[in-house]
Amino acid sequence: MFDQLYLHQQQFSLQLRKESLETRLEYLKTLEILIDSHQKEFCEALKQDFAKPEMETLVSEIYPLIMELKHTQKKLEEWMKPVKVSSPLFLKGSQSFIQYEPRGVCLIIAPWNYPIYLLFGPLISAIAAGNTAVLKPSEFTTNTSALISRLIKGAFSEEHIAVVEGGAETTQSLLKQPFDHIFFTGSTAIGKLVMRAAAEHLSSVTLELGGKTPTIIDSTADLELAAEKVLWAKFLNAGQTCVAPDYLFVQESIFQHFTHLLKKKLEDTYGKDRHARKSSSDFARIISSKHLDRLKALLDEAVSMKGNVIFGGEVDVNTQYLSPTLIEDVDPHSRLMNEEIFGPILPLLKFKEIPEVIHFINERPKPLALYLYSHSELNIEAVTQQTSSGGLVINDSVIHLANGSLPFGGVGESGMGSCHGIHGFRTFSHAKAVLRQGWGGKFLSMMYPPYTTRKKEMIKNMIRWRI
Repeated sequence: MFDQLYLHQQQFSLQLRKESLETRLEYLKTLEILIDSHQKEFCEALKQDFAKPEMETLVSEIYPLIMELKHTQKKLEEWMKPVKVSSPLFLKGSQSFIQYEPRGVCLIIAPWNYPIYLLFGPLISAIAAGNTAVLKPSEFTTNTSALISRLIKGAFSEEHIAVVEGGAETTQSLLKQPFDHIFFTGSTAIGKLVMRAAAEHLSSVTLELGGKTPTIIDSTADLELAAEKVLWAKFLNAGQTCVAPDYLFVQESIFQHFTHLLKKKLEDTYGKDRHARKSSSDFARIISSKHLDRLKALLDEAVSMKGNVIFGGEVDVNTQYLSPTLIEDVDPHSRLMNEEIFGPILPLLKFKEIPEVIHFINERPKPLALYLYSHSELNIEAVTQQTSSGGLVINDSVIHLANGSLPFGGVGESGMGSCHGIHGFRTFSHAKAVLRQGWGGKFLSMMYPPYTTRKKEMIKNMIRWRI
């Protein structure tokens, strides 16, 4: 179905290899103008798709893309330069370096929760590395996907960057093509299907998945600030964020005080009563009735297993609304504690000492992110050294994505590979080893047949002397 599109992009990708730094910068500037000049349309499309507040679209979709583009355009010349590396003594006279070359034709599959940022973010890196790209936006955000398709078609040739809309069947058809690289953002379950399809063509893959992001609040933390930051990170996009705090571990001695702070700040943020919170224009809606049904089922099961909702819990199926919700006494065996929530429900758990939290985290799949609020150097060191996660943020949440110098990606079930800045450039590049032989090449004949006694002795001495 997409054979011709792939072949046209494959042909154009060979042309792109010959293009200069200036040409790549021109493409990046075109993308920057596209995003910057259509901010209002993007905000309106996301409002139509799931009532995403304009401020959240600007903060979490538009702003990080503009900053990523600025950073990439500033650094691209440096990233493209060959990297000289040392050579061992027996290669004396030769020159060795790493040349970053385009992978070729790339497929970027984006999710619905951040349909602009998680599509254009990888695209920035793909363009910077000199590739062509097929973009597959989510079918759940129909207005945003249609807008992206229209804008890309008006700014780029299809043989360079193409947008393909459609559902799961469309994605399956695309995955039948032998892409040079596939960049997928979404659930772990679908990520496994993408990787299986990529294996048929030995396509390289980057998987940005999810999982359950633990958040730890110990007794040394600035509790007022921690409550404010946790609530912003959790209820941004109505909790539909892959790096949102998924469950909260609060030290037992401060548990009651901290839950009081959470409730108060939720009221200050979204409204003093249920009606005000439901009417708030600062809180997004759940993307579909299917997703809302799933969240409601998770909450109902947790309550049936003696979980206690201490704030929120209201559902309106007509408007796909689930209020900001806090729940305590959650059974560790409930689905709420074993599936990525991906919605505005925050389980609260108690702990006495940090080792029990570390043990709890290490018993489960490695998360995409881990947040620790603490001023105890011992606790910070313990969590840093004794846990594994895609990213670790101390005394804040989510904002590590905003640093283009840091790699963003998962580990284990939360993903593989990384993006952002130079890490994204290298993800969409092949690091080609280049060795240019010099005057010393003639001495390598000692390794060639016939294998005389003298040659054997020379090799044995090189091994002995570690030359």
